[in-house]
Amino acid sequence: MMNKKLISLVPDSMKFIVLTVLANWISLLFHIASVFSIAYLIESLFHGTITAVDMLVVFTLIAVSIGIRYAAIIKSTAYSHIASCEVKNKLRTLIYNKLLNLGISYDEKLSTSHIVQISGEGVEQIEVYFSKYLPQLFYSILAPLTLFSILSFIHLRVSLVLLVCVPLIPLSIIAVNKISKRLFHKYWSSYTDLGDGFIDNLGGLVTLKIYQDDAYYNDKMNENAENFRKITMSVLRMQLNSVTLMDLIAYGGAAVGIIFTLMAFSRQAITLSQAVTFILLASEFFIPLRLLGSFFHIAMNGMAAAEKIMNLLALDTGMEKGRDQAFINGDIEISNLSFGYTPEIEVLKDISLHIPQNSFISIVGESGCGKSTIAALLMGFHKNFNGSIKINHTPVTAYTEKSIMQNMCIIRHQNYLFKGTVRENLLIANKEATDTDLYHVLKKVNLYDFIMTRGGLDFILHENASNLSGGQVQRLALARALLHDASIYIFDEATSNIDIESENTIHKIIMELSGVKTVILISHRLANVVASDTIFVLKEGRLVEQGDHHELLQRAGTYSKLYTKQKALEDLYTGGTHCA
Repeated sequence: MMNKKLISLVPDSMKFIVLTVLANWISLLFHIASVFSIAYLIESLFHGTITAVDMLVVFTLIAVSIGIRYAAIIKSTAYSHIASCEVKNKLRTLIYNKLLNLGISYDEKLSTSHIVQISGEGVEQIEVYFSKYLPQLFYSILAPLTLFSILSFIHLRVSLVLLVCVPLIPLSIIAVNKISKRLFHKYWSSYTDLGDGFIDNLGGLVTLKIYQDDAYYNDKMNENAENFRKITMSVLRMQLNSVTLMDLIAYGGAAVGIIFTLMAFSRQAITLSQAVTFILLASEFFIPLRLLGSFFHIAMNGMAAAEKIMNLLALDTGMEKGRDQAFINGDIEISNLSFGYTPEIEVLKDISLHIPQNSFISIVGESGCGKSTIAALLMGFHKNFNGSIKINHTPVTAYTEKSIMQNMCIIRHQNYLFKGTVRENLLIANKEATDTDLYHVLKKVNLYDFIMTRGGLDFILHENASNLSGGQVQRLALARALLHDASIYIFDEATSNIDIESENTIHKIIMELSGVKTVILISHRLANVVASDTIFVLKEGRLVEQGDHHELLQRAGTYSKLYTKQKALEDLYTGGTHCA
């Protein structure tokens, strides 16, 4: 089970594997030396020829052998650990770099949960393949040959019998491999399916509880868990059966060697010390391969994970094919744009619109009409669309992804803030920014006083900024976006579900950006889009109206109905508040 393609990915680990084998081999040599010393001692005691000097020499040799073996085992463990670290770091770096090359639309090809599993548990399984299985594989070949080379000088026939029995273990491993390969593939597929479902349900746990649908998904997870339990039990049953078979071969082979040794001793073909040597070393022919069989089952699981990782690394990124132009800001032209997340259902249907450079436009419509999808396509989150999207008369597919990310910035209703200091989160947008720059943007989003009372820029945010309110998270994310200083800003429901202070702050900044940047605002709250140069109205994936606020009200169409209905609700809410 030598995966040359996998080994070629981490060539640096091979030298540590060789050193591990070498350390084990040195340990074996001194174990043989100690056995010879013990055999000599037993024969001398039996014949009564032992002297005090002999005793001292023998015990000294045994003590030295034990000391060297101990040091060799320590070194073997250390080299094995270094090899495993090399493998884990290298594979996770390769996976991460591959995801970077796939770009922001990586999830069109692989789910995030799948990537988490193969880069976590999958890499851990492969680490065992390099740190345990491969060193044991080479040592299992070297050890019997070394023993045969030494013991054949004592008695060739007995040594040959022991050597001939050794291949029975790898033959049993090969037989098990043919049976278990498909089983391990099913095991890993079941494991990833269970993990996908668990991560998805955990992320949506609050939603499931709100709609009281958690019981159904609990039953569904239990069903997946039961399937995983069954396949796990099948794997364990196969492993136990194969272990039993290898034990029979190992102990049986050693027993056969001992029988032939006793027969040779009875014929006086070998001395007592030689017979003792064969008896004590007979099992050493089989123990390395027996251990290899134990590691084999873990390595098989690693091979199943390796196949998944290889498939990921083999994905055609296509990222820079035809994408060689640097971004140049200009008008945005969308022509005959159609797109669907699945081939069966189109979300956008023949959309055409024009956004002048440094204009302030808004895209509105009821939920599900495709507003956020347009923003995602502009940013390059999805690539498989029909029609064209051009910026400065150049298709966005011709710009390098890096240049798009440098010149376009999206602020959504949910923005991720990393665990760490405020400074670290802000510098993500601009590594060259000074503390003065950071303070400036914090003042603009009305967070300066709050941050300064909590340690300033060294204020530590918890994971996903759980120690901030929703409005504060949005404002800090906006501060980070302002530091990025992009040419085009897209606000995708950036003021949803936040307090009125944060909403007013964000809206004020949007108005300041308009005129000097291209600003695209997507909002359910139509009061925020009144000042837009142009408002594009979507309905069921189609562009049904466009114009400024006053023009659209006069047409008494879709926008007018939405605005009037929403304003009436807001007036009713405001009136109710005053009554209270």
